[in-house]
Amino acid sequence: MAVRGVSGGGQVLSLDTLVRLRRGLPTSAAPRRLPVPDGMTAPLGCDAVAVPARFGPLVLPRLPRVGCVYADEAHWWWIVPSDSDYALEWPAAARYSTGAVVLDTPRLIYRPDGTVPYTPPIPLYLALCRVMGITPSWSRQISA
Repeated sequence: MAVRGVSGGGQVLSLDTLVRLRRGLPTSAAPRRLPVPDGMTAPLGCDAVAVPARFGPLVLPRLPRVGCVYADEAHWWWIVPSDSDYALEWPAAARYSTGAVVLDTPRLIYRPDGTVPYTPPIPLYLALCRVMGITPSWSRQISA
């Protein structure tokens, strides 16, 4: 089996070559899901929203309720219910991850007292827009 570029041109790679390349990647680059802490359930599924680490401490106090928050040197991640990207244009600096799949190795820095890991997505969206100086998408003027 060989893989060719979308345009049909370029280098042809065999399946063996692709497997060798994949095995050569550092293990930290392997995608993994953010874990839901023991004792918590995620009945609505899990997605995650990441922001550059410099925004994390600015967003956190603006939220009326906070779910699980993970962090590494580069990003802060909030667990939100699945499909929280439906009809929302998350700010460009934010990264939305379906299934809460990440390449980084963040650690849990905040765990709520309850049994669900979610941060409500609308307040998170509004807080992100506020600290990033972005007008929420539904508030923008529409031009004809």
